[in-house]
Amino acid sequence: MPEQQDRARVGTAPGRPADPPLLASRLTPAVPPEPVVARPRLLRSLDEGSAGPVTLVAAPAGWGKTTLLASWVRLAAGTPEAGPGPAWVSVEAGDDGDRLWAYLAAALRAATGPADDGPLAPVPDRAPRPDQLEVLAAALAASDRPVLLVLDDLHRVADPAALTGLEFLLRHADQRLHLVVGARAGLPLALHRLRLAGELTEIGPDELAFTDDEVADLLTAHGAPLPATAVHRLRERSGGWPAALRIAALALRGQPDPERWVGQFGGDQPEIAGYLHEEVLAEIEPADRDLLRRTALAETVCADLAEALTGRADAGRVLADLAGAGGLLHREDSRPPWYRCDPLLADLLRAELARLPADELRELHARAADWYAGDGRPADGLWHALAAGRWNRAGDLFVAHWPELTRYDREPVSGPAPGSPPPEVVRVDPEVALACAAERAYAGDLPAATGHLRTAAAYAGGLPMPRRDRFLRLATALELTVARLADDPVEVRAAAARLLRTRPPGATPTGVPNPAQTVVGGSAAEDADLRAFTGTALGLVELAGGALPHARFVRARAAAREAGRPRTELVAASRCALLLAVRGELRAAEQAARDVLGTPPRQGWSCRLDCGYAYLALALVALHRDQSEEAAANLALAAPATGPAGSAQAESGDDWSAGPPGEPVAAMVAALCRAQLHRDAGDPAAGQRLLVRARESLTDRPAAAELASLLRAAEADLRAERGDLDTARDLLAGATEDGAAPALAVTLARVELRAGDAGAAGRALPDWQALPAAAWPLPVRLDAGLLDAVLAERGGDGRRAGRILEQVLDLAGPQGCRRVFTRAEPPVRDLLAAHLDAGTAHFSLVSDLIRGAEQTTARPAAEPGGTLDEPLTERELTILRYLQSILSNVEIASELSLSVNTVKTHVRNIYRKLDATRRREAVRRARELRLI
Repeated sequence: MPEQQDRARVGTAPGRPADPPLLASRLTPAVPPEPVVARPRLLRSLDEGSAGPVTLVAAPAGWGKTTLLASWVRLAAGTPEAGPGPAWVSVEAGDDGDRLWAYLAAALRAATGPADDGPLAPVPDRAPRPDQLEVLAAALAASDRPVLLVLDDLHRVADPAALTGLEFLLRHADQRLHLVVGARAGLPLALHRLRLAGELTEIGPDELAFTDDEVADLLTAHGAPLPATAVHRLRERSGGWPAALRIAALALRGQPDPERWVGQFGGDQPEIAGYLHEEVLAEIEPADRDLLRRTALAETVCADLAEALTGRADAGRVLADLAGAGGLLHREDSRPPWYRCDPLLADLLRAELARLPADELRELHARAADWYAGDGRPADGLWHALAAGRWNRAGDLFVAHWPELTRYDREPVSGPAPGSPPPEVVRVDPEVALACAAERAYAGDLPAATGHLRTAAAYAGGLPMPRRDRFLRLATALELTVARLADDPVEVRAAAARLLRTRPPGATPTGVPNPAQTVVGGSAAEDADLRAFTGTALGLVELAGGALPHARFVRARAAAREAGRPRTELVAASRCALLLAVRGELRAAEQAARDVLGTPPRQGWSCRLDCGYAYLALALVALHRDQSEEAAANLALAAPATGPAGSAQAESGDDWSAGPPGEPVAAMVAALCRAQLHRDAGDPAAGQRLLVRARESLTDRPAAAELASLLRAAEADLRAERGDLDTARDLLAGATEDGAAPALAVTLARVELRAGDAGAAGRALPDWQALPAAAWPLPVRLDAGLLDAVLAERGGDGRRAGRILEQVLDLAGPQGCRRVFTRAEPPVRDLLAAHLDAGTAHFSLVSDLIRGAEQTTARPAAEPGGTLDEPLTERELTILRYLQSILSNVEIASELSLSVNTVKTHVRNIYRKLDATRRREAVRRARELRLI
C-alpha cells in the first residue's frame, strides 16, 4: 500500500482528480537498446556543460540524443549519500503549458525531496502565475544544491508560452537551476540570448557523430567486426549518423562479404531509406522537400545556386531554416553560406532525383552548368554541361578554361561519369571529346580520359587551320595532365616539351615579347597560360622527386597571375611559399603563404593541400624567427601536406613519412621542424630518431640530394650536441669535397669546434662570402658567418670578428632570422654582448637577441594584442591560429587535448575581444592587427 500511495502521488496532480494521470515512464529515462557503446567524450561534455545554465543536445532524428542523455542520467543518478540525481521529463506531442508543468512539478519534487516539505514545495502543477514563479525562483535560489533538469524532445512543445516560466526561473534562480535539453528542431527557447550571454553549451551532429573508434566498438558489440579501412569507409558513408550505423551493424551480421557490402552502403538501401522517409523527411513541408531534392544535384549549394535550380526567390531562407532549426543541412563556414546534406540523405535525394523525367533532369543540369560557369567554377560547369547533353557548351567551357580543368591534389572526386557525346557530335567537333577527357582526368578516371583522347585524335584531321593547331595544343596539355596524375615523370617532361613548342610566335622563354616580333591578339594570354601550366606541372614532378625547384614555381606563379588563372596561381604560390622558407627568404615566403590563406574559399576547389603547404611555410618561418609555439601550431595545421610527419604520429614507427603519394618534400621539412622543436623542449634524442627515419625514406630519390643533406646536417648537429662526435663526423663524411652541400661542411665545422679543434673547424668551413655562397639557403650562410666570427675571436682578431658579425646581422635583419643567434652556443652569445658594447648599426636587434639568447624562448617581434582594449591570452592566441584553418572546434580541441566546451569558451572570448561575430571576420581582424 505505501508503494501504491507513492506511485499515486507521482501519477496524479494533487487536487486535480479530473486531470489524466501522470505517467511514471515519462519521469524516468528509458533503458537504451543494447548494446550501448560507451562514449566518454560526450559524457564529459555533458558533465562540463551541465555546470552552466543550459546544455542543448540538438540534432535530427536518429542521432542518439535520447540514448546519450539516458546513459548520462543513469551514470549521474544519485545515491542515498549524495542525494537525488538529475530530474527527467520526456516531452510528448500535444503538451500544453498546464500538462508540461504538471510533469515539471513532479520531476522537480523528485529531484529535491518529498513534495510536502521539500524546498520546492511551492512548485505549481499548472502553468504558473507570475507571483508563483517568483516564489519558486526564490525557493530554488535558497536551495542547498542546484537542481539539474533533463527535458528530452523539448521540440514537441508547440506553444512557446509554455516555456516562459522556465526562462524566468533560469534568469532569477541565482544559477540554481540547470537545464539539459534534447531536441530536434523548432526549439521555443531564447537560444540567441543564451548564446550571446555565454550561458549555452551546444552538442550537435558534429559532436554526436561516431568516430572511427566508436564505429569499431559498435560493430564489435554487434558481433560484426570489420578491418580499419572498412570501418573508416562506413563512417564516411554514414557521416557518423548513429541510427544508420546501428542499422548497418545489424545488417552486417548476415552478410557473406561484409567489406563488399560496406562498399555499396548508401542512403538508397531499403532500411536506411525507410528510416529517412519516416523519421526525417516526413516532418518537412512538401515544397521544402522538393527544394532539397533538386539542390541535391550539387554536392554543396548556396542560396543563388538553389534559386537557379528551383526558381524560388526564398531559397536562401529555406536553406538557412533547414540548417538551423531542422539540422538537415550542414552550414559551412563561408560567405555566402554554403550547405551540404549528410551523405545518406544525399543518396536518397539523388535516387529520387533520378526518377524525374529525363527532360526535366537535363534542364536542371543545364541550369547548374550555366550557374557554375558564371561563378568561375569551370570544372563543375563542365560536368553538368556534359550531363545535360549540352555538347557545344561543354566544348566552349573546356577551350576557355582548360588550365583550370586539371587536378593538382590526390583527393578522390565522387560522382558518376556524366555521359559521352554521340559519334556524330565528336565527328563535327572533336574538342567535345577533349572536354570529356578533361572531365574524366579531373575525376581521376585516367583510362576513360585516355579513351576520350584517342577518340578525339581520330577526328582531328578534318579540322581547318588554325583550329587544328589549337586542338593539338589542348590535346597535348591533356596528355601532360594524364601523365602527371599517372606518376610518369618522363612522359610529363616529354609532353611539356611538345606543349611549349606550340607557343605563339614572338614569345620568349621569360614571356617578355621579342622587340623584333609582335605578339598579337590573344597570343600573349595563351603564352602565359602555357608557361603557367607547364611550369606548375614540371615543378610538381620535380617536387615529387624530392627536388626544391623554387625558381620554377616563382615563374609559374607570375605567369598564372598574368594569365588570370587563380587556381594555378594558388598551387604555385603554396609550393613557392614552402621552398622560399627553406631557402630562408622568410619575408617572401610569409607573404606567399598569407596570399594562399587569404584567398577567398572557392566551392569546388579542394585547397586543403595548398593550405597545408602554406601553413608548413609559416611553421618554418616561425621556427627561424624562434617562435616555437607558433611554429608548432602551424605545423599541426599543415597535416594535409605533410601527412603524419607533421603530427604526433611522427613519434611512432608507423609509415609516418608517406604523406600525400609522391610528395616527400613537405613531410621532410615537417620532420626538420619537429626535430628542432624536440631540441627546444630538451629532448634532442626524439628529434634525432625522427631525422633518421626521414633521411632513410629518401634513399631511393637521387633528386632529393639537397633535402637529404639538410636532414643529415640536422641529425649530425643533434648527435654532436649529445656528445656523439664520431657518429656526427661519419654522417658528414665527404662534406668538404667539391660538389658537397654547404650545409654539410658548415655543420662539420661546428662539430669540430665543439670538439675543441679550431684548426679543423677553420679548414672545414666553406667561404660564405664568396659569390657562389649567395645561392646557399640563408640559414646555412648565417651559420657559416657566425662560425667564422667565433673562429676569428678565438684567433685573437676581435676586430675582424666584429666586422663579420655585423655582416651576418646585415643578412639576418631584413628577414627576421633570430634562431641562429638565440639557440647558438655560448661563444655566439658572448660575441653578441661584446658587439653591443663595441657599437653596431643593429643596436635594438642585438639587444633583443641577447635577451632571447638568455631566455632561449620564442618571443614575437611585436607584442600581440597591443592595439586591443583587452589583449588575447597565450591560449587564445594559439586557438586563434587554428581558426585560420578548416578544422572544426572538435578537431581543434583534439589537437590541443582540450574539451570542446573549453575551446568554444576561448573562441567566444576571441570574438568578443576582436569585435567579431564569425570565424573569418575574427581571422581577418587578427591579421590586420598582425596577431597572426
